[in-house]
Amino acid sequence: MDINKIEKIVIDIAGVMHPAIDLSLTDLGIVRDIDPSENRVAVLFAFPFAKIPIADKLVNSVKQVVLRHDAEFHHEIVVMNDVERAEFMRLEASAWKGEGGNCGGCS
Repeated sequence: MDINKIEKIVIDIAGVMHPAIDLSLTDLGIVRDIDPSENRVAVLFAFPFAKIPIADKLVNSVKQVVLRHDAEFHHEIVVMNDVERAEFMRLEASAWKGEGGNCGGCS
């Protein structure tokens, strides 16, 4: 995969927004790592809790970006550590755009 295509994929993934928080998945620490190689992009997702109801929706939103670039999508999911989770919760509280107040990590 050439460097321009890699840059475009990384930029496009960085622009994927959380549906209820006015920040990108990258800014929230949910997209932790992007590893493009050949015609494949592996994305490491870190969620604040083990069971997130919208996890599939978030993964699929990034997957669609990768597929638009005619690349193969692979992913892994891990759970944030306490420090990462605290930062996520702080960001969530400051940028929540959903109804009914803070979603509490969407758990």
